[in-house]
Amino acid sequence: MEELKKKIEKLLLKVQRPSRYIGGEVGSVVKDKDKVDVRFAFCFPDTYEVGMSHLGMKILYGLKNARENWWCERVFMPEEDYNKLMRENDIPLYALESLDPIKDFDFIGFTLMYELSYNNVLEMLDLAGVPVLAKDRTELTPLVIAGGPCACNPEPMADFFDLFILGEGEEVNVELLELYERMKPLKPTKQEFLREAAKLEGVYVPSFYDVDYNEDGTVKSITPNVPEAPARVKKRVIKDFDKVYYPEGFVVPFTQIVHDRAVVEVLRGCIRGCRFCQAGFIYRPFREKSIDTIKNETKSLCEQTGYEEVSLSSLSTSDYTEINKLLENLVEYTDGEQINLSLPSLRIDNFSEELLEKIKSVRKSGLTFAPESGTQRLRDVINKNITEDEIMRTCRTAFEGGYSTVKLYFMLGLPEETLEDVEGIAKLAQKVLDLYYETPKEKRGKSVQISVSTATFVPKPFTPFEFEPQATPEEIKEKQEHLFKSLTSRKIRLSTHQSYTSILEAVLARGDRRLGKAIYTAWKKGCYLDGWDEHFKADKWQEAFEECGLDTSFYAHRRRSYDEIAPWSHLDYLVSHEFFVRENKKAHQAVTTRNCKEGCSGCGIKCEYGGVYCGKR
Repeated sequence: MEELKKKIEKLLLKVQRPSRYIGGEVGSVVKDKDKVDVRFAFCFPDTYEVGMSHLGMKILYGLKNARENWWCERVFMPEEDYNKLMRENDIPLYALESLDPIKDFDFIGFTLMYELSYNNVLEMLDLAGVPVLAKDRTELTPLVIAGGPCACNPEPMADFFDLFILGEGEEVNVELLELYERMKPLKPTKQEFLREAAKLEGVYVPSFYDVDYNEDGTVKSITPNVPEAPARVKKRVIKDFDKVYYPEGFVVPFTQIVHDRAVVEVLRGCIRGCRFCQAGFIYRPFREKSIDTIKNETKSLCEQTGYEEVSLSSLSTSDYTEINKLLENLVEYTDGEQINLSLPSLRIDNFSEELLEKIKSVRKSGLTFAPESGTQRLRDVINKNITEDEIMRTCRTAFEGGYSTVKLYFMLGLPEETLEDVEGIAKLAQKVLDLYYETPKEKRGKSVQISVSTATFVPKPFTPFEFEPQATPEEIKEKQEHLFKSLTSRKIRLSTHQSYTSILEAVLARGDRRLGKAIYTAWKKGCYLDGWDEHFKADKWQEAFEECGLDTSFYAHRRRSYDEIAPWSHLDYLVSHEFFVRENKKAHQAVTTRNCKEGCSGCGIKCEYGGVYCGKR
């Protein structure tokens, strides 16, 4: 241990931002490992700055460490400079709290937040000295597990993990570690432990399922091969979200991270039903914390960490039922302590002057909204359920409140999109710009800037658009060029997204187990840190797919029939397949669906799962 620590200290002077690799931050948990029965390495497959901003890691880190005889430690993907030095100096990937190699832990757990982090998993396991393929890890430990939103279709990563946790992790993580703690003295085989783990609701063991394919390459069947494996694995849902575990404090980093502030989760799920949004469906049902719970968690976090900003986290914070009452209660505390209160994820259709007044002391840089498309017809296709009048009213409120910078997010390549819809983005941005100049000078800011950002639409599992083909690179390029030509003012700044990363994201999002070979091959060719433009190697990825005999168009650019068996069809995220089919058909007719507050639309979620509106027709 001491020898390893000395080697690490010598190398840190040679790398950028060495504080990422040393641990010892305020709030980090250090225990006597001789008094610990279960050790868990929580791995975030991206850099420290990104991982330390992730709320899920903060929650599960505190939850596991609340047990006296469990020790959860943090592990992040090293940047290329330190990665190279670690390999040259025989330093295995280690956990920040103890600096111990993670290959000696009981569990190595990854959170899969986005598809472009998949190869980082392989790189981190290899750097740890752990075989990357699950079949090559024959001993009981370390058990390599994963959860997170991408676990809703874990099939492309099935070769690499022993088990996946589906849905919300607060309860099932505890149950899994308790099971291990009970079985550990009995010295079970890995297979024996996995058979017992498969009995837990929300635990999916991919090796317990056989997948057969049709001649055309589509999935023919997915069949359990052991009696403990259910035909369909149901995700876990926290029923009483108001009383679920939440940490009293966070680890406070030495270096700046992406979201360097306290974060309080105010609600989980979404009432909206935007047809492109995976999170809006896989996090259902909609549940809120009480005002008292939110206020207590806010005070606890700010006092423990010393942060001077707190963010209210959710998919749509302004959908909180008593949002104004909540803000009145919080502002009473935050203003008194001179703490900034931040509200990300605001909706255009419930943005008000009252809400603006609550946040204007914090949001000095500008406001961000997501119309998603430039025409009303296409907004109806995607079920965005906002009108141009609402967009303009919101921007008028912002301009009259003294804001002069507005960011607007859109997608290109949506189903049913035409060049007229693309041109509509430019026209809408111009209308917003004109609105600024119509605002009385005494109310508006000095100089206006309208930022338009476009991303390429990626069809995702467990959405009404899971059947849709993704636009080809040629189609996206044509639409990007048309949008550039349609803009007429220098006050409107446009940024676009490169299309190949979106194609790779679409392939991995809706892929099957055969993609494991391509992921492994691409990693062997040096592909990792793919989420960073400076590291992304499109040519190497394409070579990997070709060498494995896989066609990216089959996964990304092909329309899927409603009766095709999806690679994730044996996983139950509680929203029904029939609902997604119904919503897809309505999309092609440009017919909208009401949100959950207005009435149930029969998505399949039942109210016994804790939803406030779910299941009430």
